[in-house]
Amino acid sequence: METLHQLKELLDPSNLIRLFGYPGLTLIVFLETGAMVFFLPGDSLLFMAGLFAGNGDLNLLALWGLLIPAAIVGDAVSYVIGSKMGPALFNKPESRFFKPQHMKAAHDFYERHGGKAIIMARFMPIVRTFVPVVAGIGQMPYRRFAAFNAIGGAAWVVSMTVLGYFLGQVELVRKHIELMVIFIIVLSVLPGFIAWLRARKATPAVGVATPPAP
Repeated sequence: METLHQLKELLDPSNLIRLFGYPGLTLIVFLETGAMVFFLPGDSLLFMAGLFAGNGDLNLLALWGLLIPAAIVGDAVSYVIGSKMGPALFNKPESRFFKPQHMKAAHDFYERHGGKAIIMARFMPIVRTFVPVVAGIGQMPYRRFAAFNAIGGAAWVVSMTVLGYFLGQVELVRKHIELMVIFIIVLSVLPGFIAWLRARKATPAVGVATPPAP
């Protein structure tokens, strides 16, 4: 239990920023999008980074200069992983760090939205980690993927950090920052929860999911 508590403390966005600064932020954004590490903080971390910038502890332009490329390169790496490993990923056994249901959810999301899913998934925890992999499995033309990737990466980083930057100037927010972070997390998880509810109502597919068309 003590180890679990220490891990939660370490993964707290505020602690991560204080301990590791710009290098830590850059690495986490890359890992969440480029190494299928779905349990790292994303939206809340960017929000807190923007809040730190609003307080003068970080520089907003420096954050954009580091985190936008990290987000774009991360998705590109995930695309390559999917294109190289192919449909075999759908049959990979469950482990502590890989959940087949996450691949299935990303597959379904990509099937519904096509190329736009690359942008939309940026704002959905877990799904954003696996959608680029599914795009690679489906052999989406890389130039098309790269365009959606660049737009989505920039929009995600800029919107979340700007939100934190300006809300951090509000006295009420500063006094209740923990509640604000929880609100951001809930807001980001909500689309995925709604999609899960819709999937529950739909007739379950039989057999293993097939890779999407590009």
